Amino acid sequence: MFYDFAKRFIDIIGGAIALIFIFPVIAIFAALVKITSTGPIFYKPIRVGKNGKLFRMLKFRSMYMYKIRGKTVHAQEYLENNIKLKKQYQKNSFKLTNDPRVTAIGKILRRFSIDELPQLINVLIGDMSLVGPRAYQPDELKHQQNVYPQTKKFAKIILEARPGASGPWQVSGRSHINFDKRVKMDAIYVRRRSIIYDLWVIVKTPFSMIVGTGAI
Repeated sequence: MFYDFAKRFIDIIGGAIALIFIFPVIAIFAALVKITSTGPIFYKPIRVGKNGKLFRMLKFRSMYMYKIRGKTVHAQEYLENNIKLKKQYQKNSFKLTNDPRVTAIGKILRRFSIDELPQLINVLIGDMSLVGPRAYQPDELKHQQNVYPQTKKFAKIILEARPGASGPWQVSGRSHINFDKRVKMDAIYVRRRSIIYDLWVIVKTPFSMIVGTGAI
């Protein structure tokens, strides 16, 4: 279909151009992540992609590394082993306000969504699109659909599309929007299938990053 062809064309051309222009920014923050805390520059969490296929999303690491039973692990694994913190995390729609795991440079990365910039690589290889539904965690989708059973129909729709580096949720408040409203918003986006709307989101994304509304 025209929409699918045009969307992938925009992803490849737009993603490549964006990567070229922001490469200096990526290089600077890669260095800052490396010299300000111990651990790898990038974090590669598992996310649910199109048709439920799992993939590794590329992000700047914005959290500390932890020692658990003599093994160095990412903050996400530390969370899984901290019952109190995990309950708070799940209760708050898989987010933590004033997250103690976030590094000093990580706060800047997350505040302005700079940690998301490496996802342009995911866009170019086809795991993601420049614009699309939010890339959900596997356990987030499962847990939140149990909390909000009415969202199952919306989750099914959003898995018909590639998740986006940006999208309706990212430019409309981010963490201020609960899961039930978020998946409905994403499902409406998938059904809309509009190149004009995609371009509008792309144009709006830099402003949303600068303002940082809903970033935690």
